[in-house]
Amino acid sequence: MYKVLLVEDEEMIRTGLRYTYDWMQAGCLVIGEAANGQEGLRQIREFAPDIVIADINMPILGGIEMIEQAGEEADCSYIIISGYNEFQLAKQAIHLGVTEYLLKPLDPDQLRDALERAKHQVEMKRNYDAMRQKSDDPADGLNLTPMQLPTKASRYVARMIEYVQEHYAEKIGMGDLVEELDISSTYLNRKFKSETTYTFNDFLNRYRVQQAMERLKRGEGKVYTIATEVGFRDYKYFISIFKKYARCTPGQFQERFGHPPQAVDESHK
Repeated sequence: MYKVLLVEDEEMIRTGLRYTYDWMQAGCLVIGEAANGQEGLRQIREFAPDIVIADINMPILGGIEMIEQAGEEADCSYIIISGYNEFQLAKQAIHLGVTEYLLKPLDPDQLRDALERAKHQVEMKRNYDAMRQKSDDPADGLNLTPMQLPTKASRYVARMIEYVQEHYAEKIGMGDLVEELDISSTYLNRKFKSETTYTFNDFLNRYRVQQAMERLKRGEGKVYTIATEVGFRDYKYFISIFKKYARCTPGQFQERFGHPPQAVDESHK
């Protein structure tokens, strides 16, 4: 699972990118978002993302300047996005080793291809680092074969993410994973937080909201039905959580994609 950081000053674009693209399908996890390059730089240093998707033109600190200041201490791949077809900026981005330069509005297929190239770049860097470490160890002689076995903690976190993908529509909680993995909830919570930046419940709610958005985009059924389908048994709680992450109501979100908001059954208010 590749960790992705979104750095974009336009909230609607940033929120839309985070919740309307299937990151899990792409083997990625959005670990944070920032509204300007300065905040993006802080999160790059704090979270050590694998891939950073950043706008060029932002307040306080632009995308190019952010990448320059991050320098070699940030071992990640960059995808630059812009609303302007500016060749000079593109040349700057390429000079800094940026993987891809994409124009808004982002095409999902182009983003998918850019992510694949960024992931490939990340793997090349990891392999190079692994080979260099082995070559520095006299005990390994000339054996430079890179080995990247995941840590035990990483395997636990990967299984927790898989469990959410498989069972998000059901009533689930940390207790289910404690029973399955035979590990304490304290340990699992700590490892999940350290590797994803989310608590388990926050991640579960975000994933459910993302699934709800996919259905709303397609105009599938009434809002309260969708809420139940993605694992929310309490309709009011679903609305509250949806607004928290999407910054709008489910009805408003539907309207953005040309679907009239479905009337809400009075018994579900």
